[in-house]
Amino acid sequence: MILGGVLAAAAAGVVLPREAHAQAIPPAAERDENWEAFSTVSMLLGVGTVTFMPRIYYNDPEATVGWKARYHVSQLGVAAALTSATILVDGPIKNLAEGTRPECSVEETEIRAEGSNCESYGMPSTHSFAAWSAHGAGLAIWIIDAWVYSDRANVGSLIPNVVVTGVAATMTSIGRGVGTEPYEDAAQIGVGVAAGFITGFLIGLPYAMLQEPNCGYGNNVICW
Repeated sequence: MILGGVLAAAAAGVVLPREAHAQAIPPAAERDENWEAFSTVSMLLGVGTVTFMPRIYYNDPEATVGWKARYHVSQLGVAAALTSATILVDGPIKNLAEGTRPECSVEETEIRAEGSNCESYGMPSTHSFAAWSAHGAGLAIWIIDAWVYSDRANVGSLIPNVVVTGVAATMTSIGRGVGTEPYEDAAQIGVGVAAGFITGFLIGLPYAMLQEPNCGYGNNVICW
């Protein structure tokens, strides 16, 4: 009886701690899901505005004078390039930087426990990168359409490409950084903002320069 009790106690001392350790769940970071939804909607608003915004330009005086709006299918190439850059940020770059989200450790992030809010890294902020890259691209397109192809600015182009995308990007970054346990810290958001804006501007500028806003002859609204 005594020997059996000793063996049972020894077995419990070895087995139970291991089982308890295996069942341990990383502490969850309580983040506000409303701000998560808000930042995502703001990001999509800015990206969608640049993607589906027509090119607005003042037509050549040798043709029909006046402001024209043309939808260019080639603009989907800008969206594809920005999407690819965002995927690169959200995957390899984040895994390389290993910048953990607030209240998370590298170990907790590597475990990726469901519901822990530590399933992914936060450096740089993917949401901020995507939103500000859209703003950078929109600003570049507006500058070229207004001052290269039109020699004058148009409010109908300025507001969507620059104002709407800028406000959407700002709201996105705010949504990622508010709350007692935000989704990203200030440095992660700042890197996302800077990298996104520069990337978007450098993609939008050559596109706008190489793709004239008009469709050539005719009054086609969609340019193939």
